[in-house]
Amino acid sequence: MIQIALDAMGGDFAPRATAEGAQLAVEAFEDIQVILVGDEAKVRPHVGLRGPAASRILFEHTTEVVGMDDHAAEALHRKQASSIARCAALVKEGRALAMVAAGNTAAAVGAARLAFGRLEGVRRPGIAVTFPTATGRPCVVLDCGASVDCKAEHLAQFAVMGSAYAERVLRVPRPRVGLLSIGEEEAKGNDLVHEATPCLKEAPIQFVGNAEGRDVFNGKFDVIVCDGFVGNVMLKAAEGLAEGIGQILREELGRGLRNRLGTALCLPGLKGLKRRMDYAEYGGMPLLGVKGGCLIAHGRSNPVAIKNALRAAREFVLAEVNLRILEGVSAMKSAAPAAGEV
Repeated sequence: MIQIALDAMGGDFAPRATAEGAQLAVEAFEDIQVILVGDEAKVRPHVGLRGPAASRILFEHTTEVVGMDDHAAEALHRKQASSIARCAALVKEGRALAMVAAGNTAAAVGAARLAFGRLEGVRRPGIAVTFPTATGRPCVVLDCGASVDCKAEHLAQFAVMGSAYAERVLRVPRPRVGLLSIGEEEAKGNDLVHEATPCLKEAPIQFVGNAEGRDVFNGKFDVIVCDGFVGNVMLKAAEGLAEGIGQILREELGRGLRNRLGTALCLPGLKGLKRRMDYAEYGGMPLLGVKGGCLIAHGRSNPVAIKNALRAAREFVLAEVNLRILEGVSAMKSAAPAAGEV
């Protein structure tokens, strides 16, 4: 049985969305057990599951919550019994194999780093985000916010971790890795890009050169690495663009009888497009490089998104991603001994 701790109080629609998402997950996957962590009096009323699957939903009571607007480090220090901190503690104690949180991202990263620690040899953890592409083959981008200031060595390790995730979870053979830059030519880019290029060439991955922003969506690369500042800006820009295009489409397709009739004919294709672009279908973003599973779901997650985040946590555990990361980082150290801990 795969035990997963879920922050029942995290996200815009908690605890209803988290409780309902947990129910969907245990109904869909017979090998998982979900521990709902939060104020039991507020969470339990939203759990109406009956039958054998109901026995695979457990409760871990705590009343403290880290809010979306809380400063992560201060909140974790003041609220050590918060739902997000307890999720991380359950993994550390071995009562859960992974945690899922849809609340304060910085708090989830901080709680996991404090409770789990880093995998041996890993300098910085990274958040991996899966983007849909025109070819249907997903592209993993990291880091998207865990480590905003990076060195060349960190980017090389992100590449190893992202490759491990793409290969083991997304089933991509020999992932093609790119380094995000302002041009595909090796001479282009800032100092960090120039310093990282030789590190990536020596890493035990298939490094194929610089990637531009458009390459995130065209399917040319399977993994793209960058520092967390750039990655997070890109992630938020992509979310904003998708929401803007969706709003424009709704306005234009509903304008006039001809457009509405055309929309009816195109409805199956439009639904397919929505599925490919919907963050709810991709589940959670894994925090790679820590000694445990930590999946971060979108703050606006609905029950389906929570279910898919729990599915992603299950896949992370089954694929033994951390073992593959340890092998890759060890191979890097064998080829070129790293400098002291950062």
